Amino acid sequence: MKIALVAQDVQLEQQAGTSEDAQLTELSRSLAGCGHKVTVYTRKHHASQPARVAAGGVRVIPLGPVTDGQDPLDGMSAFTGLLRTSWTKNRPDLVHAVRWDSGLAALAASRDLGIPLVQAFGSLGVAEQRHKLALGAAGTARMRLEPAIGRGAVAVLAANSDQAADLAHLGVPRSSVRVVPCGIDTDQFAPEGPVAARNSRPRLVTVTDYTEQSEISTLLRAMSRVPEAELIVAGGPLRAELSGLKEYQALSGLAESLGVADRVAFAGQVSRSQLPALLRSADLFVHTATYDPAGIVPLEAMACGTAVVTPASGAPADAVVDGTSGILVEPGRPALLAQRIRHLLARPMLIEGYGLAAADRVRSRYSWDRIASEIIAVYDHALTLTEAA
Repeated sequence: MKIALVAQDVQLEQQAGTSEDAQLTELSRSLAGCGHKVTVYTRKHHASQPARVAAGGVRVIPLGPVTDGQDPLDGMSAFTGLLRTSWTKNRPDLVHAVRWDSGLAALAASRDLGIPLVQAFGSLGVAEQRHKLALGAAGTARMRLEPAIGRGAVAVLAANSDQAADLAHLGVPRSSVRVVPCGIDTDQFAPEGPVAARNSRPRLVTVTDYTEQSEISTLLRAMSRVPEAELIVAGGPLRAELSGLKEYQALSGLAESLGVADRVAFAGQVSRSQLPALLRSADLFVHTATYDPAGIVPLEAMACGTAVVTPASGAPADAVVDGTSGILVEPGRPALLAQRIRHLLARPMLIEGYGLAAADRVRSRYSWDRIASEIIAVYDHALTLTEAA
């Protein structure tokens, strides 16, 4: 099968460091490993950026125009035209678009060419609006276009159960929606491997980009009720650059006022190569985001054999089996969160059992072999529907 993956603003390089980059890298590599010819179409980051062949024989074709990246609709017409020209000359069997802007371009470029479109949104505007997140420069257009893109695709990949319900409310036929979660590299993220240095205190770890400031505040308040534990807050800019971040300043000040600053370490950015060792060093991974459509880091923690405490929403709620591989908690309740953490820390054998179950769940449900096979099944069904039409 000749597969065209359209991901306008994603780089097919794991060293770029973002989870989205890593997901696309692993997806394209896994599909190619199944014997399919995969071409990834992205936007150019600079005018002279050449086409190339990435790991696994995946072709990467950057198309113009170069934009500042602030508004995903900038240069959309030109990008769409270049996609259509490419597919007219070398027609793929199927197009898989990542995010709404890529879907908009792919839907327009494939019109009248008889190429089925499989759409993955990653995140939906209605969900971000519900959680009071900024929608960006194209927010109004995005809210209007996402339902149309979903209805225009032959199949839609929902990242979690909540997203599948949102798609149905937007008018996307339930029959075209399939829940396929993100995949995890279970070789890199596994219970076996190096462990980051730690002291004798029970260790909690969380990862944040500092956008969910109120959720981290809840965790800091919970820390004041868990006096024996330490908390490592990873993520965001490099540690040396944290002091210039207003969100860090506010959280650091809160930690001081709560009297927990000596037990809270803001580690800053942790590379993906160093992340598994940090996750293995934790007694518990405490996820704070109340909106997380992919749930990548909690899954990576689970893959490392670390029990997870997470709000009961989004992808983590699908992943964590409450009372078996971790704990689901109601968000925004620091006293309850502290109670659940203390309960677990007082029972190390229970934590160990949760960790074993967590690693087993990720290996069986979220390995890239399984995810790739599920996506290919969606592709096959989309091709069958297109041929029958």
